[in-house]
Amino acid sequence: MFAYVVRRLGLMLVTLFGISIVIFFLLRIVPGNIVDILFDAAGFVDPADKANLERELGIDQPLVVQYLRWIGGLLHGDLGYSYVSEKPALDEILPRIPITARLAGLALLFSASIGIPLGVISAVYQGSRTDYFLRVVSLSGLSLPSFWLGLLILMASVAMFGHIPIFNPNPRTFGEMFSTYCLPSLAVAFRSSALTMRITRSSMLEVLRQDYIRTARAKGASEASVNFHHALKNAILPVITVVGIEAAFLIGELIVTETVFNIPGVARFLVEAIRWRDYPIVQNLVMFIAVCVVSINFLIDMAYLVLDPRIAYEK
Repeated sequence: MFAYVVRRLGLMLVTLFGISIVIFFLLRIVPGNIVDILFDAAGFVDPADKANLERELGIDQPLVVQYLRWIGGLLHGDLGYSYVSEKPALDEILPRIPITARLAGLALLFSASIGIPLGVISAVYQGSRTDYFLRVVSLSGLSLPSFWLGLLILMASVAMFGHIPIFNPNPRTFGEMFSTYCLPSLAVAFRSSALTMRITRSSMLEVLRQDYIRTARAKGASEASVNFHHALKNAILPVITVVGIEAAFLIGELIVTETVFNIPGVARFLVEAIRWRDYPIVQNLVMFIAVCVVSINFLIDMAYLVLDPRIAYEK
């Protein structure tokens, strides 16, 4: 098991190194930079002033030198300065991380707590009206974009209460935090919970047809014990994989959701930084997202070990 964990950690570091190279050089391939945008907005270009600004920002250096300077700063906790606000990138990013983390965590909680139980119910009552109803709901969730669902939620709030929900970035109590993040999280989690439900249903149906399930029933085990202890325990691995993948893709949905609900989180800030070619902000934000995704995949691998220790000997 120790060798398996070490291999996974090594693969994690190699993946992050490759991602850092891709992030850095893809930003430089895109035409234009912050200096071009600033001078184009001003309507004139003074070659001497432009060269001085490029020298001050360090973007006149060779790409390899810029990359090594960025990686060296990351290793020492120096993320550089924002080109737009001229503030340390860490001061710009840190206040936004808790906002997005709460939103993403609550969305994943809703996704798992809604999708897994409904998937089990749909599988247990296969072919019933309940099953057909839940399958229609899941198809609706997969068909509705999260941003459109968010707009519907805002319109419904205006129609029912006469105002749009105001986002509170600093809730003082758990109740305030839940009420603030509940609606945007549900808008994101609806599609994810639908996918989780369908995967849970398919995996459960496959397990429920196995011989050991019939043996458990023949021995007099209760339906709850058969469905949750025997069936769900063996059907949960594909579900965990889907939840991990959804966590990785969550940032894409949060970009539009934070924009629709006017949430000052990391995802919305990333879009603004890309628009301004704010290299330090974009590089560090995308690298932060990559670390989160890779860490989630590592945790999923560790969960596999707990649920099925044979994996450590098979890989």
